[in-house]
Amino acid sequence: DDDDDIPQLSSHALAALQEFYLEQQHREGMKTSQGFNQYSVGSIEEDWQLSQFWYSDETASCLANEAVVAAGKGGRIACVSAPSVYQKLKEQDGKGFSVCILEYDRRFSVYGEEFIFYDYNHPLNLPENLLPHSFDIVIADPPYLSEECLQKTAETIKYLTKGKILLCTGAIMEEQAAKHLGVKICKFIPKHSRNLANEFRCYVNYASGLD
Repeated sequence: DDDDDIPQLSSHALAALQEFYLEQQHREGMKTSQGFNQYSVGSIEEDWQLSQFWYSDETASCLANEAVVAAGKGGRIACVSAPSVYQKLKEQDGKGFSVCILEYDRRFSVYGEEFIFYDYNHPLNLPENLLPHSFDIVIADPPYLSEECLQKTAETIKYLTKGKILLCTGAIMEEQAAKHLGVKICKFIPKHSRNLANEFRCYVNYASGLD
């Protein structure tokens, strides 16, 4: 039987090999969660299959700064499908606000308790400890330019926010954004690290610094 010539690992050697692979995975995980700067935009790469397009560094900073001002001292900020803004906010950690990230991509679970798994198809399927109207501002960037996606994300936004909304989506969604969230387009033009085919805009429902 030819199979007799195939070397077999002993159970001890197999266990040692499995331990080695686990340690290797752990090291890679540590690199992801602690590495150079786990909060830098791009530290987790875009997944285009999930319709992910990160903001440019300047845009992410601008939106993060706007959120901090809008939330006020001791404010709470929710980032819904807007991880690059969350990352910029975390770079300012310790400045008197708290933030969480609601995201479908489980790679962002490296951010620990601040990560909340979120699927816009189930807009109110949220943890019990995420109380209604408990965030001073909600920043949202629905993954798809469709009214269905915006409408469902809007349910989540309205559940979470005390009032202030900062929405980032395509210019073609202006009418639907007003209809579902009562937001108006800003002068500020958000940019992405890679140019998108669709014109992108910001929308707010309060007096912001984006005009």
